[in-house]
Amino acid sequence: YRKVSTPRHPGAARPAGRRCHNRRVAETTEEMLARVRASFDRQGMMSTLGVEVTAVEPGKVEMSLRHDDRFTQQHGFLHAGAVASVLDTACGFAAFSVMPPDAAVLTASYTINLLAPAAGERFTITGEVVRAGRTLVVCRGEAFADGDKRPFAVMQATMTALFGRTGISG
Repeated sequence: YRKVSTPRHPGAARPAGRRCHNRRVAETTEEMLARVRASFDRQGMMSTLGVEVTAVEPGKVEMSLRHDDRFTQQHGFLHAGAVASVLDTACGFAAFSVMPPDAAVLTASYTINLLAPAAGERFTITGEVVRAGRTLVVCRGEAFADGDKRPFAVMQATMTALFGRTGISG
C-alpha cells in the first residue's frame, strides 16, 4: 500500500512514474521458455556445478546434475551446499516462469530439510510454485537421486519479484 498525496478519483490517470505490477503481460509459452533459459544461462554457479535444465512449464522447473567428486563432502555424498543451491535455483526459476517478463526474481527465504544422504550418480531437482502473489511466490523444491521416487531433500522457498531495479533484470 502506498499513500498517494494527490486525491484519487475513479478513472483518474495514475501519477507519472507509477505502475501496476500485478498486470499480467501476455506471453507465449515459447517466450517464457526463452526467457527462463536465457536467465539460467547467466548463472555461473549452476554452470560450475554442471546443472542442466531438463524441463520447464509455467510454475514448474526440473533440473539435473551428475555426481562430481569436486562437490562432495568428506563421506562422498553430494554436499548439502550444492543441494541447497540447486533447489534454490529450481524454486527461483519456477517462480520466474510465472512472473511478468519485466520482473526479476530473488530469494527472500528458504528452509531445507535433508532427509537422507545425497548418494547417487544422477540427481533430479524440481521446483514448483505453490502459490504466486503479486510480489511474493511460495515454492516447493524436491531433490531425488538415481530415479528414486522419494526425495532425499525438500525445500520451501519464498521468492520476491523485483521491478525496475537498476542492474537487476530477469
